[in-house]
Amino acid sequence: MRFKIEPRPVPSRLMKYCSPLLAALLMLISGLIIFTMLGKDPIEAFHAFFVEPINDLYGIGELFIKAAPLMLIGTGLAVGFRASIWNIGAEGQLAAGAIAGGTVAIMLNNCDGGYVLPLMILAGAMGGMAWAAIPAFLRTRFNANEILVSLMLNYVAILLLSLLVHGPLRDPDGYGFPQSILFSDAATLPLLVEGTRLHLGVILCLLCVVAGWVFLEKSFLGYQIRVAGLANRAAGYAGFKYNSLIWIGMLAGGLAAGVAGVLEVAGPIGQLLPSVSPGYGYAAIIVAFVGRLHPGGIFLASLLMALLYLGGESGQMNLDLPSAVTGIFQGLLLFYLLAADFLVNYRVRRKQTDREEA
Repeated sequence: MRFKIEPRPVPSRLMKYCSPLLAALLMLISGLIIFTMLGKDPIEAFHAFFVEPINDLYGIGELFIKAAPLMLIGTGLAVGFRASIWNIGAEGQLAAGAIAGGTVAIMLNNCDGGYVLPLMILAGAMGGMAWAAIPAFLRTRFNANEILVSLMLNYVAILLLSLLVHGPLRDPDGYGFPQSILFSDAATLPLLVEGTRLHLGVILCLLCVVAGWVFLEKSFLGYQIRVAGLANRAAGYAGFKYNSLIWIGMLAGGLAAGVAGVLEVAGPIGQLLPSVSPGYGYAAIIVAFVGRLHPGGIFLASLLMALLYLGGESGQMNLDLPSAVTGIFQGLLLFYLLAADFLVNYRVRRKQTDREEA
């Protein structure tokens, strides 16, 4: 008996949008199995991982703080992904934005004007876009693979950040620790809710998600991006310049990641450190696909991913779980999503052998 894989004549539109929910459900079931195998009470572990982190106002604030960079970067990446432009360098672009915005904060440390934060955000956006422009240029000029180039640049940006905080940007009064000076009040985001760390950057990220929806769904340029992603040749026949779309897709992701980097160092961190991200740039790729490259779906997926980050921290403290548990849940979510997408678009059928046909 043999089997063959063939495309479905008409993939289910309903299942296309239900598959992220199915992937999340299977992730939760797998998590309960993993907790049991680790000798933990699955109900207690489920409560500690998914309920306890958000059972008060402070926890909800932390949820949105972690979701903010994910929804912002995910929306920026979705612009390129919709046109089949694969920017995998958001982690490095986030670091580049943090370097640029943090440098502005350090240089203007003695300034109290309201222009400091806008300048930091502008510098972060320019830094992220400049880092994203490298793979965009190499792709359009030399047809280099943007996946490999943007991915390798992640390590360059992260090491550059480490080099700077160990050297030129290190706090001279920091007892040799690799960190910059603490940013002034003018260079930090104001808090929104008393008793939490919820800051103005969360509102900015939500507005960017709305702007992303308007751009992708209501603008002619967004229409060009959708057409290029569905049928590249048809887009060329229609007069759409694919090289221009490559630049737009890469720079949109770089802008979003760069701003997210500034919001991190001007918000929860308050200074430059060797690492300013726990992997938001990579996690945002999962967020974008779980959200079906739609800003509304990305917003919901970012909350789920943020809960996984918080749950991992809670599991380490309350259940003595390893730090890798967050990555395990992220990997399971992506695995089940890819598997569900495969079964939505393809089916496995029994192939008759020559003997059976006879």
